[in-house]
Amino acid sequence: MRLIGLSALGLLAFALLGVPSGAAEAARPQAMVAAANPAAVEAGLKVLRRGGTALDAAVAVQATLGLVEPQSSGLGGGAFLAWYDPATRKVTAYDGRETAPLGASRAMFLHADGTPMSYGEAVLSGRSAGAPGAIAMLFIAQKEHGKLPWSSLFEDTAKLASDGFPVGPRLVGLLHSPAPQTKAPDVIAYFKGEDGTALKPGDRLKNPAYAATLRRIATRGSDALLKGKIAADIVGRLAQEPLPGTMTLTDLAAYRPHKSEALCRPYRVWTVCVPPPPSGGTATLIGLGVLANTDIASRGPADPQGWYLLAQAERLMYADDLRYVADPAFVKVPVQGLLDPAYLAARAKLITDHAGPAPIPGHPAGAPTYGPDATKEPGGTSSFVVVDRWGHVVAMTTTVESLFGDGRMVDGFFLNNQLTDFSFNPDNSDKTPAANAPGPGKRPRSSMSPAIILDKDGRFVAAIGSPGGLAIPSFVLKGIVGVLDWKLTMQEAVALPNLVALGDNYISEPKKFAPGVVDGLAARGVTLRGGYGVEESGLHGVIARADGLEGGADPRREGVAKGCCEP
Repeated sequence: MRLIGLSALGLLAFALLGVPSGAAEAARPQAMVAAANPAAVEAGLKVLRRGGTALDAAVAVQATLGLVEPQSSGLGGGAFLAWYDPATRKVTAYDGRETAPLGASRAMFLHADGTPMSYGEAVLSGRSAGAPGAIAMLFIAQKEHGKLPWSSLFEDTAKLASDGFPVGPRLVGLLHSPAPQTKAPDVIAYFKGEDGTALKPGDRLKNPAYAATLRRIATRGSDALLKGKIAADIVGRLAQEPLPGTMTLTDLAAYRPHKSEALCRPYRVWTVCVPPPPSGGTATLIGLGVLANTDIASRGPADPQGWYLLAQAERLMYADDLRYVADPAFVKVPVQGLLDPAYLAARAKLITDHAGPAPIPGHPAGAPTYGPDATKEPGGTSSFVVVDRWGHVVAMTTTVESLFGDGRMVDGFFLNNQLTDFSFNPDNSDKTPAANAPGPGKRPRSSMSPAIILDKDGRFVAAIGSPGGLAIPSFVLKGIVGVLDWKLTMQEAVALPNLVALGDNYISEPKKFAPGVVDGLAARGVTLRGGYGVEESGLHGVIARADGLEGGADPRREGVAKGCCEP
């Protein structure tokens, strides 16, 4: 049964996005997957062709991503998911963020003398992993919104793991990155070729242990990870040196995903919905709320003023997000104050004709006094969008935190280092606490921001998300501005140059801008510098058009956006 006509959806999306309905050249697909690896896209499409929903397909996509790009996500990590139901025209958020064990402490990343550990020391320790939540989150969401049996969603990926898959150049390149995990014993051992040498692009990598784990999950659900043999293996591996962690079987068995209404706010004539804290969705909404008070919609990607406004909105966005957002179960997060239109309008007035010093956090209504944050958040993440033939939508961002997580492998998958997303130093010099300080049972703040965009009547317009660590809200903000304000195709929007403005730093891709933009930004006090470290953006998105769906896949990665399926 078709719940809502995509053609009607698309006609409205065309009008709202300023694209004439006659612009469509050929019939577009009625269902689509956009993800960072072709094998994962094909896994999702195969489920959609079998009559599965977007949530069924998301399970297969995640299982495959964990195999073919283990540097980014996997069974041992966490995720945030936004789900759109065309029948109710509502967006639901699922929080599969990892939790700290009950043995965690505020000082867990401090030396005995009170000084913070180095990032490399912390990430390779047994203390850096939280209880994994991605599979537990998908298990409850699929039970509510899937059509196919859970047990039927893993076998194709299990066979791929057993038979082997060709390793791509991106994965091989990241094995030579300066990330500390590339020197971890488990990483070195896993990525050796059959002749004992390091893998080369095109070499076939087999992972029978991963296949066995998937088959256990297919049979037992998320209990296969959080209870029993695999849970014991996780606890045992984290208890090993260096710096053993405190994870217990009780911690794993007690893990629960969270379900809630999405956090939605208007942006011009649209509504943008994201998961609530501790996700990075609040940051994205702050950025949009600031930009709503500017004329960025009259600009475009060749106009330096448009990029200047985007950069200054990002600086304000990060100033507030990094001060106030954390796990709302443990600290007060002033979401209403941060997103109050009057507050955002006042913050927008701080944008002048020339970039000044780094903005300080504002004082939104209801904000407690928190100290500065000292979180070290690199990238090791993936993001994908699925739309099914009935108009259901999944936007999901998934992560093991840094490249290959903590570098420790059990049963064919890497464990996460998500707890290094906490502020290493829990207190300011005046003892003012950081909102995102570590704590037992606490979820670290995340930058992940999968977004679903609706029209004024609650109909689906677009969905987008990205990896990128702390830069994720900037990447997603750029993509949303590209499709909504600058009327670009999704592919054009995700391929736009990236510009991450945080404090006094403007990290970007100077050579990708249109002529005159870099000089125009310099004249406004914005000096761009290149380099993101080991991870760039990986934007993936889908837009509803007049006759179906249009997707985009970030050219910085290996992904594609492909469609299928009759309505």
